[in-house]
Parts: sequence; C-alpha cells; structure tokens
Amino acid sequence: MTPIRKLLIANRGEIACRIIKTARARGVATVAVYSDADENALYARMADEAVHIGAPEPAHSYLNIEAVIAAAKNTGADAVHPGYGFLSERADFAKACADAGLIFVGPPATAIAAMGDKAIAKRRMIEAGVSCVPGYQGDDQSDAVFIKEAEKLGFPVMVKASAGGGGRGMRIVQDKAGIADAIASARKEAKSAFADDRLLIECAVLGARHVEIQVFADAHGNCIHLGERDCSLQRRNQKVIEEAPSPVITPEKREQMGAAAVKAAQAVGYVGAGTVEFLYDPARDEFYFLEMNTRLQVEHPVTEMVTGFDLVAWQLDVAEGKKLLVDQTGVHFDGWAMEARLYAEDPAQGFMPYSGKIRLLDFPDGVGVRVDGGVEEGDTVTTFYDPMIAKVIAHGTTRDQARLKLTTVLKKTVLLGFAHNRDFLVSLLEDEAFDKGEADTGYIERNLERLSKRNAPGGAAAIALAGAALVDLPFGDQLTGWHSRGSCGFPLHLVTTGQQIIKADIRLDGAKITATNDGEEAAIEVLSKSETTIHYRHEGRIGVARFVRNHYHLEIETDGDWERYTDFTLAPASENAGGEDVVKAPMAGLVTSVRVGPGDPVSKGTVVATVEAMKMEHQLKSPRDGIVAEVLAKEGEQVVIRAKLVALKAEA
Repeated sequence: MTPIRKLLIANRGEIACRIIKTARARGVATVAVYSDADENALYARMADEAVHIGAPEPAHSYLNIEAVIAAAKNTGADAVHPGYGFLSERADFAKACADAGLIFVGPPATAIAAMGDKAIAKRRMIEAGVSCVPGYQGDDQSDAVFIKEAEKLGFPVMVKASAGGGGRGMRIVQDKAGIADAIASARKEAKSAFADDRLLIECAVLGARHVEIQVFADAHGNCIHLGERDCSLQRRNQKVIEEAPSPVITPEKREQMGAAAVKAAQAVGYVGAGTVEFLYDPARDEFYFLEMNTRLQVEHPVTEMVTGFDLVAWQLDVAEGKKLLVDQTGVHFDGWAMEARLYAEDPAQGFMPYSGKIRLLDFPDGVGVRVDGGVEEGDTVTTFYDPMIAKVIAHGTTRDQARLKLTTVLKKTVLLGFAHNRDFLVSLLEDEAFDKGEADTGYIERNLERLSKRNAPGGAAAIALAGAALVDLPFGDQLTGWHSRGSCGFPLHLVTTGQQIIKADIRLDGAKITATNDGEEAAIEVLSKSETTIHYRHEGRIGVARFVRNHYHLEIETDGDWERYTDFTLAPASENAGGEDVVKAPMAGLVTSVRVGPGDPVSKGTVVATVEAMKMEHQLKSPRDGIVAEVLAKEGEQVVIRAKLVALKAEA
C-alpha cells in the first residue's frame, strides 16, 4: 500500500471543493489548478496550494494534460484526482499520470478506454451477456449507413456521441425527416465537446426510467454495488433531480441490476468508483445497458446519504491499494435521499445560461440538508464552464420526507445576481407526477411550459414590492415636495425577463406603498427595509423579500419566487434597442456559425447563427419573415450579451 500525502485535483468548482473537504479530513494536503478565469475561485482559495495552468478555455487549461502533470510534479503531489468531466474519462490522462509516477485516483487506463467509447463498450457488454438497447455501433460512420440503420430500427431513435457523456452530442429523432440534421448537429457538438465526432444510434425506449447503479471495485478482485439512483428527471439528456433509491425498482430488481452492473465492471477489469447506467422499461420490467461512467458521478451524494459511506474517501483508499471496507452483505440502505442541481440558467427562457457576479447567496440553516457548492457570495460565474452553483441534497426516512425537506430548503434559498433554475426545481418537486414517482425521462420536455412558468415574487403585491425596492428610505427623499405626513408618487416602467411590460403608478404614503396597474390596485406596508431585505405586510400577512439593485436591473425573491426586472422608467433608450429587426446574442459566448448573408430571405424561425456558451450550442432564429440587411458578427468571434448579430431590413 502507498499512502497519499499530497493530492492534486485536476478539476474545478463544486467537485474540487468536495474532494478538498475529504482530503483535509484525512490530513492529505491538496493542490488546486486554475485557469485565468478561476484565479479567485472558491476551490483555489480552499486548497493548500494553487497553480495556474493556462487560459480560460478548457483546451488551454483543464484539458491540458502536460500542464496538469507539470503542476503535480512541481508541487510534489503524489496523486491526482480527476473529479468528473474534463480529463476524468480520458485514458491517455490516466496513463500519463502512471507514466509520471503519480497515483491516479480512478480506474486503470485500460478500463477507461474500454468503457469510454460507447460503441466499443456496448459491443463488450453484449459479449459479456449484459442486456443492451438495440442499435448500431459500427465503424462505418457515413450518414447513409446511419439513416439506413435508423429505418431498420424504427423511429423514434437516439443519436449519441461515442465519446464523452453529460448529454453532449445526443439527439432524439422522431422521424426520417429529422435524421440528417440530427446526425450533423450531434457530430458537431461531439467534436466540440470531446474532440471526437463518432456516433452510434439506438432505439429510443419511450416511457423509460434512467436508473444507474453505483459500483466500487478494489485492486484485490473485490467488486460490489451500492444500490441504484433514479435520474429520470432530465432536460436535454442532462439530469436535473436525482434520488436514491428509485421509486420504481423493487429489491429483487435491484439485485438483478446490481449483479449486471458488477458483471459489466468486472468485464473490463475495473478498479475504483464507477456508475453503470441503465434504461429501465416499467411496462416490460426490463432494463438495458446504456453506458458506464468511469468516474465519480455528480449525483454521488444521494448514494452517500443512504449508505453512510464517503465515496471520495473510498476512492482514496482503493487508490492507496487498500481493500474495500465491506463486502456486498455489508451494504445497507437507510431512508431516501434527493438531490437538486442549482444552475445559473433560466428555464422560462429556454434554459438560457447566465453569467455574472453572485450578489446575494444564502442557503438556510437548520433545515438538515447538505449543500455541495463551488461558489460563494461575491464570486463570478463565467461563460467558460458548466453553470452549476450548487447541489442541494436532502435525506429523509421516507421519500416524501426527503422531497418535502428539499422543497423547503430550495424555497428558502436566496440567489441573486442572474437568472437561475431554483423556481423550476421547486415546481418539479411539487409536481403531482413526481410526487407519485411516475415521471420518466421525457416528462420534463412534455410538460416544460407548465413546469417552467414563473410566478411573480409577492403575487398580487409584486409591483408594490418592486416600487419599495426602487426607492430609498425614508420614502421619497429624491421626490420633490415629499414630506413625512404627505403622499406622492411616480410612474414605474418595468420589463421582466420574459419580456412582459409593466407600466404602473406607484403611490407612497408614509410606510404604505400602493401600485396601480391596468386598473388593479395592490398595497403593502413596509415594516422595515435594509440594503437587501424588505419586511412587509400585505393583506394581513407578513412577508420577507430579498432584493438587489444593479444599475437599471432589479432582482426580487420572496417565498420561493424570483424575478429580474429591467427598469426603463429612467433608463436610456439604448437599453431597449433591438426590437424584432435585430437578432442579438442572448448570452456572452462564441459565435460558432453565421448561416445567412446580406440580402438573404429568411422565414420566422430560420436559424441565422449559433452561439456556444457554457458548453452548450444555442441556435438563434429570425423573429419574423424578412430580408437580411446586415450581418454584424463573424464566425469565431467572442461576443458579449445582447450583442447585435444579424439585422433584418425594416418592414415596409
């Protein structure tokens, strides 16, 4: 056995913070690596040492094997933990660590290679007798072959990248008309994300559940499973809420799936933590191998909560050459756990990712949940990486108890500075189908409009609250002629993130604020106000609103509802430029394609350009039928949020 003394973490954000905590508890020194964009990141501040490895773009930093190995050697680290994402499933990285005399906290390079290519892995699983989804995973990658195989399988089908994971390079195709575009799009995204554009194609199992098994193996031939996680609530093949155990898996089925997962791991000589993912068909009570993630999963905390095991500590034990702490008979499950991923993205605006400074971040105390975060108040979320803010995990004796605890803590969580998915997570947790354990992998997409609908913070009192946030105490200091015994007012012109226009009148009378909008009136009594908090009374009920003001932007959160307003009451006209004649960048990012030129005719919904931000490609479409007047951006150009990309000729 070789004890680990100093551990370099070849990752960033939340998972780097998570690994540092376990290493610190074991007395192991830690080394962080950071890009230009992460110089002041939380994980870099937490580590014992931090080493700069390059520019913000992952290819020049977190994917730069030579830079990471050099950082480990120069700091005297004797081991490297890859976390998840980036280099975690790169066989060449595991080999480079071994060649440099470093302990790689993960499986051997041969196992990563065997499972890292989905097509090869699927062929090996078929040979090992593990049930797989029917499909094509051959070497001939021509479009003609894929189209032919899709027709043989029957629609709908799933086109998937052979390399990588995280939902990148995956497209579901409903009919033959969409197959060519899906292949081209999946290839492009796979090439960008994994530098590998090979694909495979499978039958799309409708109504399926995404159920994965956590496996663990040591170098002494022992391999066990730690039960299942249900990750069926997904959006664009990316997990949103995970839980352990699954509400649809019986103890008997768990043992069958666990045995299959162990067989899959043993077939490739696996060592360390891994996850074998299955599609489970409730109608047939059958499961099919999807892929194996040869690393720690984002959702590993739910398994830790129900088993009581620290999986990162187990990873370090196995990497040091120790045997597993328990055999299969020593694995027991206690209660239920659920995890929600809090992201800087707006579900009401097509899950548009956001970047910016975190102006207010507050997770409630005393609720009895775990928060695995990678940022603090005052930190900045950039456009270069995954926009995760934190994972919130609740444990309960029953599923309903875990669900209610997670719902409560999310409602009490305050995140201000940019749009986020907190309200969407609450909607999912309170949804009747999820409450009953009936939501499958397609549930979010089928119900997206309803689930992503945002409620005004404060309900009927929302506009009055906005008025209270926009004036200083004592009310009316900036208003001519106001005095403490009189009343005054001002007009209010706000636009929500969903482009709802609010034109209201605000009347101030002592501590009372009344808002009149479209003939309807609502009033609040302000009990107290600080720079970020308003205590108020509305129709006999006392509430608390949190808010931040930044130039012409106002964010308000109360009782689990959030909104960001742009205040056009005093804003210059340029703030509202653009109209329906200009296609603008919805976020800062890289222009990956410009598909039109001056003089080109376009129809409403035509894709005119694409922008890549936070590891996802976003298609920008023409707002109406018309003629392109001017193209204002170039392919390969980095643009800021709301940058004008394509202008249409004015309508006659």
